[in-house]
Amino acid sequence: MNNQIELTIIMPCLNEHETLEASILEALRFFEDNKDVKGEILIADNGSTDGSLEIAEKYANQNVRIAHIKNKGYGNALRGGTKAARGKYCIMGDPDNSYDFYHLMPFIKRLRNGDDLVMGNRFRGGIEKGAMPWSHRYIGTPVLSFIGRLFYKNKIGDFNCGLRGYNRQRILDLHLRTTGMEYASEMIVQSALHDYKISEVPTVLRVDGRSEAPHLSTWSDGWRHLRFLLMYSPKWLFLYPGLLMFLIGLIGMLSILWGSGNLDHVRFSVNTSLFCGGLLLAGIQNILFTVYSYIFAKNTSYFPVKNSIVERLERWTMDKGVLIGIILFLVGFIFTICSLVVWEKNNFGSLNAVNTMRITVPAMIFMVSGIQIIFGSFFAGILDIKIAD
Repeated sequence: MNNQIELTIIMPCLNEHETLEASILEALRFFEDNKDVKGEILIADNGSTDGSLEIAEKYANQNVRIAHIKNKGYGNALRGGTKAARGKYCIMGDPDNSYDFYHLMPFIKRLRNGDDLVMGNRFRGGIEKGAMPWSHRYIGTPVLSFIGRLFYKNKIGDFNCGLRGYNRQRILDLHLRTTGMEYASEMIVQSALHDYKISEVPTVLRVDGRSEAPHLSTWSDGWRHLRFLLMYSPKWLFLYPGLLMFLIGLIGMLSILWGSGNLDHVRFSVNTSLFCGGLLLAGIQNILFTVYSYIFAKNTSYFPVKNSIVERLERWTMDKGVLIGIILFLVGFIFTICSLVVWEKNNFGSLNAVNTMRITVPAMIFMVSGIQIIFGSFFAGILDIKIAD
């Protein structure tokens, strides 16, 4: 790396001939008016065919370079651009005239102060009329930002802002892997999981200068962001919903074991018990998925797993899981014996279905739960097998 270059402004580019030159000129004006920031502009081109490359080449003598990124995708372009950058710090932003490449000093100051990732916040800096669809402004971005703060314990108010600065080497150390628009979320999530220093500065969002539709697809890209946020948080995706389903199912099923109940004019009986049993089974499955996810992450570094979780996983051995499964199976088996005794007292003839199902439903649920945990524990043991190099 050339240590004389402090900052690389990375512009991911795919057929941006209408706005690329204006973005380059604005970034050049930033360097011209801030002599203490030695930098370059890197166009991370993703296969442009509309003359964008020719526009960038006009400024080659003003520290404007082109990095040709063959693999398609927003994430690929930015990851390739980050690798090709020569600066200690990078600031990324789309060259569509919506982001302000002139007022970058707040980002630089935070980076110089030791922050690893500095996010722009369009809600604090100002959003021009027509610059952001109402669904993004009032639903999509606020919802995704709230989920990101809740799941990953940070204070980012604008998770989807595309103008952000970062310490190049620290971001490379994360080995980010997503290829599309969800790369923006991955950068924040992985930084938060690795306890990086993250801050936020106001930035303005202007009206997109392109005449064609933006590359962003509202629903598909929004879903990819949400899916990514969920997949990196087994606690919120699996554990908490699983525990809730397990507790509701267990309490509901056992309460009906001793007789039907009424809530106002609503009567709960064996049908409710059956549905509660199904909820209990689903809850156990979700809890097992949590264990699988953390074992996978621990062994593959898919995301960092805290030492406290590793210790719990190591204490929860396959043998303990199998033992718990056997106990649950035996409880269900005892219930089954009880139901057979009742049947035998009636000379194996017809029974009152409601009274009998109060026993047979828990019997079946406990036996299936036991089997589920036994084989789930074996699968967890397989996942945790250490393979010699």
